[in-house]
Amino acid sequence: MKNPRAVRHAVERLCHATGLLLVLSGLVHLVVFAVDGGPWDGPVSWRKPVTFGLSFGVTLMAVVWVTSYVRLGARTRVVLLAVFAADCVVEVGGITLQAWRRVPSHLNMETPFDTGVSMVLAVGGGVLVVVLAAFAVASFRHRPDGPAGMALAVRSGFAILLVALVSGAAMIARGVVLTRTGHQEAAYHSTAPLKPLHGVSLHAVLVLPLLAWLLSRTAASARTRWRIVAAATGCYAAAVAGTMVWAVLTY
Repeated sequence: MKNPRAVRHAVERLCHATGLLLVLSGLVHLVVFAVDGGPWDGPVSWRKPVTFGLSFGVTLMAVVWVTSYVRLGARTRVVLLAVFAADCVVEVGGITLQAWRRVPSHLNMETPFDTGVSMVLAVGGGVLVVVLAAFAVASFRHRPDGPAGMALAVRSGFAILLVALVSGAAMIARGVVLTRTGHQEAAYHSTAPLKPLHGVSLHAVLVLPLLAWLLSRTAASARTRWRIVAAATGCYAAAVAGTMVWAVLTY
């Protein structure tokens, strides 16, 4: 029987390597955009493999690190991380494939193949919600370990990340409805109002715990460090609320 600790470390290393490759993919496509040109916005552009590669890569590495503070069974964490890493690869891979084919990746029902890719990406999004929700629930069931402010940062980071996932699901749901009712072009543009909310809330799970970790390297008292993390959390929540109001007004 394999050593559980060795398996955990192996999965963590694999997830970090996968995250780095996804980030590298995003950077490579940024170079492709600089060479090839074309629009940055719109359903067909190099923006999508760039932003999705960077976002998924950074988020994967952040979740591996942040969940080390969450009190969760070792085997459960390993399984969830492995599923999350595989799903990140599927999502970025599908988006990148469609970018090279010069067709939209999401909400594209133009051909059976495009429909299949869109459905895989939609199902993958559902898997992301389930896995990250499981981590979020675990962080609230038992107080996360770590230095002063880390528990607040981890819990707030996951809570805000769930806002990003819900907004992403809302974009897909509305787009699918428009597509199924014969409004394909409108479906591609229907996601615009929720994109700021999705983008702002996506990386709190890295930013807030990273702040708590950096503060632990200072001479500030535990009470002061907790207050700084609490203030940063409040500011981040206010930014999310602001983009949420804007989304509601423009949706």
